[in-house]
Amino acid sequence: MSKKFKILIVDDEESIREFLEIMLVQEGYLVSTAKDGKEAMEMVDKKSYDLIISDLQMPHVSGMQLLEHIKSHYPATVFLLITAFGTTDTAIEAMKKGAYDYITKPFQIDEVRLNIQNALQTSHLKEENRGLRAQVQKSFHFQNLIGDSQSMHHVFDMIQRVASTPTSILLTGQSGTGKEMVAKAVHYSGDYKSKPFISVNCGAIPENLMESEMFGHKKGSFTGAVSDKKGLFEVADGGTLFLDEIGELPLSIQVKLLRALQEQVIRRVGGVEDTSVNVRIIAATNRDLKQMTEDGGFRQDLYYRLNVIQILLPTLTQRRKDIPLLANHFLKKYNERLHKEIKGISAEAMNILSAYAYPGNVRELENIIERTVALEMGSIILPESLPPLVNVNSKSLSPTDRLNFDRENPVDLDKILSQIEKEFILKAMHESRGVKKHAAKLLGMSFRSLRYRFEKLGLGEFEASEEAA
Repeated sequence: MSKKFKILIVDDEESIREFLEIMLVQEGYLVSTAKDGKEAMEMVDKKSYDLIISDLQMPHVSGMQLLEHIKSHYPATVFLLITAFGTTDTAIEAMKKGAYDYITKPFQIDEVRLNIQNALQTSHLKEENRGLRAQVQKSFHFQNLIGDSQSMHHVFDMIQRVASTPTSILLTGQSGTGKEMVAKAVHYSGDYKSKPFISVNCGAIPENLMESEMFGHKKGSFTGAVSDKKGLFEVADGGTLFLDEIGELPLSIQVKLLRALQEQVIRRVGGVEDTSVNVRIIAATNRDLKQMTEDGGFRQDLYYRLNVIQILLPTLTQRRKDIPLLANHFLKKYNERLHKEIKGISAEAMNILSAYAYPGNVRELENIIERTVALEMGSIILPESLPPLVNVNSKSLSPTDRLNFDRENPVDLDKILSQIEKEFILKAMHESRGVKKHAAKLLGMSFRSLRYRFEKLGLGEFEASEEAA
C-alpha cells in the first residue's frame, strides 16, 4: 500500500496521544490528535481520516458516542477502540456497532502496530472493491455501449425498458454482435445491478455435466461428487443468469430448465428436496430457435417461455455509421493495453474499414484493430497497416455495397452523390498539387466544368487566372 494513510488519535491522556503519535509517525502515517470526542467530531467534520483510534472513556463525548457519529456520517472510516483491561464487554458492543477491533491498555507495541496495519489493509481492500464494482457497472452501462446508428438507439431504448423487469429476455443476432455485452448492460442498468450476474456458455459444457453445473449436486450422487455443490441457479439467486448459446442446450436439460422457469424451483442432482430460486433469465443465440422448434431440436414451450421480450442485435454492416466510433474506441483501448501512442486512423484507412463486410461483426473489428495496433510502428494507422484480407475485400465492394437502406430514414441521394463528387475532386486536387487545370484533366472534364463544380460544392474560391493558362 503506497498510499499515506491519515490517522486521528483521540484520548484525554496526553501521554497516550504522544506515545501513539510518535510511533505512527515513525511508521510513515500522517497523524493528528484530539484531546476528547468533542474535538474529534469537529475535526472529522472538516477533514477526512482513514483510521480513528479512540479511547472509550473520555469527558464530554465518549468513545462510543464518537463511534456512532463516525459510522452514521463517515461509514468508510475505520474505527479502533482503546479500552482498559476488564471492559471488554463494552468493546465487543462497540464492534457490533461498527468498530473494527479494540486494543487494551497497557499496550503491546507489536500488537498495536499489527492491529493498525490489518485495519488499514481491510479498509484499502474495501475501497478497491468499491472502485472495481463502480468500474464494472460503468463499463457495462448501456450508455457506454458504442453506437449512434438508429438500430443501436433502438437497442439502447430496449435496454432501458427491460433493465429492471424480472421477465425473461432473449437476445438474438449473429455471432460477434455483442450479445453478452448487452446482457451485462441490461443487468447493470437496473434494479439487479447490486446482485449476481452469472454467465454460462451452454455450448461449452459437456452434456453429462450440464445438469450438475446448472442445478448443483449432492455429495455421492455420481463418481467425483465428493461434496455438495451449488448450481448456477443457486449462485445467481436474486440476480441474473445469462445463458449464452441457448440453442446448444440438450433436450434433456431443456425440460429441467423449463421447470425451473415455470415453478422457480430447482432440484440438485441426487437430491430429493426442491430449492426455491429467484433468477432473471437472459438467453442469447445466433441460431433460429423458431425453426429449431419446428425441426424438433428445441422445445416449443421453452422457446415461448424464453422469448417473452426479444432484442435483435444488428450486424455491423447494418450499422456502418458506427464503424468509425467503434474503431476509435478500440484504438484507444489497445493503445492503453499495449502501451502504444498511435494518434489516429487515416481517412483512407477508415474508408477501408467502413467498407469491409465483417462476417465476424464487432468482435472481428476489435480483433483487426488490436492486431493493427500491435504491429503498427508509426503514429498513424494507414491502409497498408490493415490486414491484407480487409484491404482486398473492401476494394472489391462497389459504392452500393456500402449502403444500408432504412425504411424510416430514406437515404438522401443528392447528398451522397455530392459527397462522392467532392471526394473525387479533392483527390484530383491533391494528385495535381493544387493545379486546377491538371485536376480537370485527371477528372476528364473541362476547366469550366471544374469551376462550376467548385462553386456548386462550396470548395472555396476558384482563381480565374488559371482558366486562361
